[in-house]
This record gives sequence, structure tokens and C-alpha cells, in this order.
Amino acid sequence: MKDIIHLLPHNVANQIAAGEVVQRPASVVKELLENSIDANATEITLIIKNSGKILIQVIDNGTGMSSSDASICFERHTTSKIKSAKDLFNIRSKGFRGEALASIAAVSHVELITRQSSNDLGKIIRIQGNKIVENKYIVSKIGTSIMVKNLFYNIPARRNFLKSDNVELKHIINEFHRISIAHPEIKFIFKNNDLEFFNLSKSNLRKRIVNIFGSRSNEKLVPVNEETDILKINGFVFKPEYSKKSRGEQFFFVNNRFIRSPYLNHSVNSAFEGLIDLKYNPSYFLFLEVDPKSIDINIHPTKTEIQFDDEHSIYAILRSSIKHSLGQFNIAPILDFNHDKTMEVPYSYRNKQEIQGVDIDINKNYNPFDNNDIKSSGNIYIDSELDEKRKSISDNLGSIEEDSRVNTLNFSNDDNFESNSVYQLNNKYLVNRIKSGIIIINQNRAHQRVLYEKFLKFITIDGSKPQKLLHPLEVNLAIQEVEILINYKKQLKISGFIFKKVSSSDLLFEAIPTFLDSTRVELYIQDLLDNIKDDIPDKNFSQSDLTAKLMSKSLAIKNG
Repeated sequence: MKDIIHLLPHNVANQIAAGEVVQRPASVVKELLENSIDANATEITLIIKNSGKILIQVIDNGTGMSSSDASICFERHTTSKIKSAKDLFNIRSKGFRGEALASIAAVSHVELITRQSSNDLGKIIRIQGNKIVENKYIVSKIGTSIMVKNLFYNIPARRNFLKSDNVELKHIINEFHRISIAHPEIKFIFKNNDLEFFNLSKSNLRKRIVNIFGSRSNEKLVPVNEETDILKINGFVFKPEYSKKSRGEQFFFVNNRFIRSPYLNHSVNSAFEGLIDLKYNPSYFLFLEVDPKSIDINIHPTKTEIQFDDEHSIYAILRSSIKHSLGQFNIAPILDFNHDKTMEVPYSYRNKQEIQGVDIDINKNYNPFDNNDIKSSGNIYIDSELDEKRKSISDNLGSIEEDSRVNTLNFSNDDNFESNSVYQLNNKYLVNRIKSGIIIINQNRAHQRVLYEKFLKFITIDGSKPQKLLHPLEVNLAIQEVEILINYKKQLKISGFIFKKVSSSDLLFEAIPTFLDSTRVELYIQDLLDNIKDDIPDKNFSQSDLTAKLMSKSLAIKNG
């Protein structure tokens, strides 16, 4: 039988690898910025056009590459980060696989200019379709400039699946945030279509957060610091009152590498238990420093997932540290027995000792509740009709807590339940009587529908009559949040919001819709931003429909 197994061509293998490493323009941004950091750069400039679809360029003042290194850096599995398998268990650098540049070159046009301080001339290399078309010496600055043009030019299907410019830009900004927050000691500049988005000077972590997310974020920060035998924690959490429905400002870094960890995120959420609503998420910027030998980061192509040797201990220490910090700032009770035990009992990661429990004699036959002579304080009557209706409500709405603040409604008694009265159940449902029984309405959904029709009429027919604010309100936001609202400015103006941009991170609101409370404008704006970020555009709806939907979701009465 004829042989059917063969070795894939070099360019095909690289394109396959690119499918894992280069998923969108933001993936390229991540890899190039990390290479600059590994090159010990102190200044890094990111330039993109059309949200990275046309151009992505990263310029740094790092160590640069020699002529021979520049010539082979686009080959697969070429790297300066590791030399042997044992190095995988002691990784400090951002990259180590040697796949990124080869994968990027396989799906784009690439230009590399690099020079080391020990060389008088630099090197320029141009690659198209994984083939070197130019390789020569030129006069250049110390450091590296790498330019990626026409991403996915040779894979039309992948290019067609890219999202809108706004969506791809949002992903790039997210990657820029993760890297720039992890390295406040580095100066970063970010330009999109010749417009400067960020110019972040060298600073400390607090200043870097404030420079990115706005000056008012400074007052929201609560420092978190802890050090044990296995883990060092430092960073900040936002005060509970600044929690959000979206998971926007949530940053975990392990050894200065951004990671995603639902398990550790649960630890943070549990530290805020009782301080924020379950529907909201705390914001945090937390750095965990551990022994590189105690983690495995080689489990995912993007290197954003990590396995810990003892994640249960890290979970407990992290939770306790945050609760303790909140307590120190009078946000939560400082008395925390879990924290005391975790922090004061010596813990050795490599030499765990079993703790012996204390023996306690227990009479297993004793049951204090085993008493048939309980005296009733009075007769208990149960209305069977009411009980059936209660069970029916529970089946449809889920379990209703016994300690509900809403009094039990006796639907069989016309005196207690007037036909023209509306009752509220669990701060979530509206209950009213109709001829055939009762009607139960989700108040949030109902209000959304009313507002949707109102806003749709404003937008498509007659427009809203805004109420001018006696004192215009200046709202401080993150730079990308300002840009989001600027993109929606026309639709928001028709809805009744009139504002102007006064700085890269500040908007001045001069008027709002007439039916809104002027003292809650910032809350409305934050809800609107959260809904815009979470919204998934639907081509079946017009822009007017989408705007009306966003406005109604943001301004409707909230459940609970």
C-alpha cells in the first residue's frame, strides 16, 4: 500500500502554529510587547492603524539583536530564553517557546530593524509569506523596531472573521493594560491612527493605575500587602462601593505575568462576601510572587494559565490578606480569625507537618432535640389554598427565602388583597390580582420594556428634551471609556445626554434626560458603560434599536 504520511512544508507548519499563537491583532501586540520587556527595554512605543489590521509596530530601546540572531529569530523554536528542559521549571522571562515571531511572519508582512550597542550598524530584515525578501545593514538606533503589516493577508477566512475596529481595539487596549500595569517602571506610549491614547511615564503601581483609569481611581484603592514562606502578595483592591457588574478591572499577576484564574478570582470574591451584591464584581490589581519551581506556566499557548503546586494554601492566604486589608481601612471588621491562623502559624511549603487534632469525648446517644414533650405556644393554622398558591409561585420563581421583607399575602382574603393594589415580592417582582388569579411581573424587565419604547421613539421620531444641569458635571473615566462614549455621542444626544470631552479621561455633562435623577448621573454612566462593554452586536437590529436597548438596560429599576 502506498505511503500516506509526509512532512508538512515549512510555511504550512508555521501557519498551523499561528492558529494557536496569533488569534487576532491583540495577540501580536502581546507577543511583541513581551519581547521588548524581555530585552530589558525602559521605553516602549506601540503604534497601530485600523485597530491592528493594517499596522502593528513596536519600538523599544532594549538590548537589540546581533546580525546572526536577527537572521534566525523568525525560525520556529528559536529562542534566547531557555537552553534545556530544566529551564522550563525556572522561567522568569515572558516568552520561552520560540514560536511567536515565526507564527507572526507566517500570516503577515514583517519588517525588523535592530541594533545592539556594541555594533555601529543595525540590521533590517523584511519578510513576506515566510520568505526573507530583504536582509541588509543600515544605520539605526539602539534597540528594536518590528512592524507587522496586513495581518492574515494570506488567510482570507481568518481575516474575515475579525470583529469590528472598535472590538479589536478594545482587545488591544486590554492587552496593553495588562502589560503596562505589570511594569510601571517602563515608559509606554500607545498610538492608534496617529491619535495618542496613552503616554505613561515611569512610575509606581499606584500612579500607573491612576494614569490608566483616571485620577479619581486613586481614592478607590485599598493596598494589599502580605508575605509568607510560600507567597508574597502586593497590589490594590477597589473599595466595595466601586464594584461593577462587569469584570473590567480584574488583574492577577504571578511573577509579573498576567494570568487568568477562576479559582483565585473566587478567593477575592469570597473576601468581599457581605460587602458587595452577588451580581457585582470587585476590582483588583494583585501581584503574587512565588518560587518559579512551584508553578507550571507551560500549559497553554497564550501562557495565561498557571498550575500551582499548592493552590489551596494560596487561596486561603489571598482571601485572608484582602479581608485584613479591608479591615485596616475600616471597610470590613478587622477581627478575622482565619487571617490570624493563616499568618501566625509557621508554614513550610516543602516540609509540611501533620497537625494532630485534640481528642474530645462525645456522648453519641445524647440528642438535645429528642423531646416529644415540646409545648406549643399556640395553635398554628395553615390556609390550604394559600399554601398551594405559595408552592405555585415557588415553582415558577425559585425558592423564596423565609426571611423575606415582604409580608405574606393572603390571596383568599379580598380585604387584605385589593384588586387595584400592586405588591412587591423580594424587591424583584410586582404582584397584582386579575380575574383569573394573579399576575407576577419582573420589575426590571418590565421597566426595561417601557424605557426601550420611550427611547426608540426619541431616537426615531421626535427626540428627547434634555434637562440642563445647573452645574455641569465633570465625570472622570478611563481613557478607553471616554472613547466608547464619544463613539456613542450622537445616539446619546438624541436620548437626552449632552456632554463634551474636556481631557483624555474627563467628560463634562451639560444635560441629561428629563426623567433621570441628576444626583445619580455617574451611576447611570457607569451602568451604561458596563452594558456597552458586555453587549454583543446583533446585525438583525438597527443602530437605533441597539441604542434604545442599551439605554433601557442601563436606566431601568434594578432588582433587589
